[in-house]
Amino acid sequence: MAKLNNSLDIRQITIFEYIASQNTASESKKSSGTFDIDRRFREAISAALKACPLSRYQVAARMSELTGQDITKTMLDSWTAESKEQHRFPAIYLPAFCEAVGSSEPLKLLGHLVGVFVLPGPEALRAEIQNLNEQEAHIKSEKRKRIFFLKEMEGK
Repeated sequence: MAKLNNSLDIRQITIFEYIASQNTASESKKSSGTFDIDRRFREAISAALKACPLSRYQVAARMSELTGQDITKTMLDSWTAESKEQHRFPAIYLPAFCEAVGSSEPLKLLGHLVGVFVLPGPEALRAEIQNLNEQEAHIKSEKRKRIFFLKEMEGK
């Protein structure tokens, strides 16, 4: 059996600490116009529609079914067309759209702007489990350090 190295690298941070530091750094870099995402959002909606095996008619019908409101192919077309600057994709329809096309990319784009990560259910649970594993490892490490210091103090 290989001998474990008992020295700990206290400079190493967790993935969650790294993400938090990136969010803090990106907050200071946000300048005027950073949140003007009209073109990028329209492109994300269009890309999701193109990648979807359903037609725009079918997507509109599925969204109508999910929301209980009438959504048409024409509405989808106007929300994605760059020439229709006065037509914006309503945020209240975004969950139904993502479900209908089977893509969360438009939602990920919005989340990224405010430092939120959009993960599917199983991936979110895996991330939470990993976070708990890291907390557990940290607690065990801290416990080992205190035991070591206690032994040093007692002269053992």
